[in-house]
Amino acid sequence: MSRPTPLYFDYAATTPVDDRVIEMMLTCLGRDSHFGNPASSGHAFGQAARNAVETAREQVAQCVGAQAEQIVWTSGATESNNLALKGIAQGCAQPGHLITSAIEHKAVLDTADQLQQLGWDVTRLRPGRDGLITPAQVTAALRPETRLVSLMAVNNELGTVTDFAAIGEQVRAQGALLHVDGAQAVGKLKLDMRTQAVDLMSFSAHKAYGPKGIGALYVGERALPLLRAQMHGGGHERGLRSGTLPSHQIVGMGSAFALAGQPGDAEYLRIQQLSQRLHDGMLALPGVRLNGCPTQRIPHTLNLTIDTPGFNAAALAGELAVSSTSACNSASQAPSHVLLALGLEPQAARNSVRISLGRYSTQAQVDAAVAVLARVLGAASTALW
Repeated sequence: MSRPTPLYFDYAATTPVDDRVIEMMLTCLGRDSHFGNPASSGHAFGQAARNAVETAREQVAQCVGAQAEQIVWTSGATESNNLALKGIAQGCAQPGHLITSAIEHKAVLDTADQLQQLGWDVTRLRPGRDGLITPAQVTAALRPETRLVSLMAVNNELGTVTDFAAIGEQVRAQGALLHVDGAQAVGKLKLDMRTQAVDLMSFSAHKAYGPKGIGALYVGERALPLLRAQMHGGGHERGLRSGTLPSHQIVGMGSAFALAGQPGDAEYLRIQQLSQRLHDGMLALPGVRLNGCPTQRIPHTLNLTIDTPGFNAAALAGELAVSSTSACNSASQAPSHVLLALGLEPQAARNSVRISLGRYSTQAQVDAAVAVLARVLGAASTALW
């Protein structure tokens, strides 16, 4: 007899592809579809593929308040982060000063480490126990030689929100550029590159019910003259990212972003209600506490430390699909660098779980998750006697 499928509460790691997105992707797959190479402009097959790609570019741009020509296709947010940081660094006449934080995604932290080896001076801001990086911290860290600031819009483990618009104004006043990792922000925050002081922003399709393997980088007019390509060989994407465009994935990303919605819409409010129910149910259990700011956050992600003696997060795996750290860190089995930066002890960080909600979460699933944790905590306590 097979075991039942665990309830899915790991939307921050990845989302299932929306059926409507799959339907659009199929229009670029198969002999009777737009399967041509978008760069083959000399015949109808290539032109049809190109039209599909450009429609998707418009959809992504519209979702984030940008112009279509400011969207550069990449393989995902990791590549977008690398292109933004390394590309700007190479465009500077000499190494300068980079500001980031200790709770960024590894795609930013590891890239910052690489730049440091090349002579860049890197400041890694540390959050308070609330998990926030504040505009005041950034202002205090800015120097005349600061060239770039890189911070995430929504922390992927905590769900806390950075006031990147206010930070961007300060960064511009200093003459530097702001890069924002927006992988967790689409459909959860108001994004408008026309009014927000952001110079570069990274996006990923698979965090927003699109396919894996496709992402984008928004490149504003202040960043464009400095940005240098990291992949060469054909001059695609205005010379910023060479490689044959994966039309079906791009169309999937465009469709997903077109469906993403905005904060305050019906879907957002539904998740907000589910999140409050989950929050209240979980925090009513003994030894459970919330990590990160309780107010300046998206409702989709809760990070909980469970202090009950004998508890092991692995005990939830058979029934609840949750994370103890980000997906990119899980293979190392190390405690979350984000939680350690908040001041948690390593064992407390190991006994923490990220529970993230999404489009297909239901009230019945939320209630079941609370019941599972209550039963596991009860069993852990009993085992000590």
